[in-house]
Amino acid sequence: MPSIDRAGTYQLGDRTVRRLGYGTMQLAGPGVFGPPRDPDAARAVLREAVALGVDHIDTSDFYGPHTTNQVIREALRPYPEDLVIVTKVGARRDAQGAWLPAVSADELRRAVHDNLRNLGLDVLEVVNFRSMLDAHGPAEGSLEAQVTALAELREEGLIKHIGVSNVTMKQVEEARRIVPIACVQNMYNLVHRHDDALIDALARDGIPYVPFFPLGGFSPLQSDALSAVASGLGATPMQVAIAWLLRRSPNILLIPGTSSVAHLRENMAAADLVLPDEVMAKLDGI
Repeated sequence: MPSIDRAGTYQLGDRTVRRLGYGTMQLAGPGVFGPPRDPDAARAVLREAVALGVDHIDTSDFYGPHTTNQVIREALRPYPEDLVIVTKVGARRDAQGAWLPAVSADELRRAVHDNLRNLGLDVLEVVNFRSMLDAHGPAEGSLEAQVTALAELREEGLIKHIGVSNVTMKQVEEARRIVPIACVQNMYNLVHRHDDALIDALARDGIPYVPFFPLGGFSPLQSDALSAVASGLGATPMQVAIAWLLRRSPNILLIPGTSSVAHLRENMAAADLVLPDEVMAKLDGI
């Protein structure tokens, strides 16, 4: 059975988690909308993730909407004591599945209660506010009202820790002036490295950075180059991308997603993939 212990651990809020976790986005239907095509398979993936040692699961009640969290509850509740479930708020879905901002204080409160109900929890361990100023990437603009609203829910005891997602360095600094920030979740990978400075700054302060889309936005040439490196290592491109991220900085926590048990096991095995210095140099050149 693949081991994820080699990846090490890091602090997330007041919990210590293994650096290789699992993201649930792919458990929803096509376009992250509607129920899973095969609910039994979705539950099997979640149970296998926990069996492999995953103790950090990333989700959101706007996946589906609602259905992904319900599947998590069906598969894993009562939850293992060491399992940290991280969710996110700030968006909603319309009847056609479009992604729409949901950022008022009332909408954020409703989203927190939706997550609590559908996950079957009394308190949420970590809630990320997902900026929707630009759905395709970080865009400058104040998040003070939204982070303050979540901080009030934290004071009420509904949330333990707050994170931010799809944000800029300036927005992270603004959020940290309002409330302690437990994590930052942005798109980052081998070829999209705009957050290098942010990752290093967070590492200095012991704050985890959680990249999503480890193979997102690669050009055909970049994909070919990655595939060539992976072939030379006897690994898959995804495994190499994960291994590179794990080596990039100790504060990086990963949440690769899949709806397949076999693919899940491949991803977890990336923790055991050693990237020699010459391979790292070749990857950095991609």
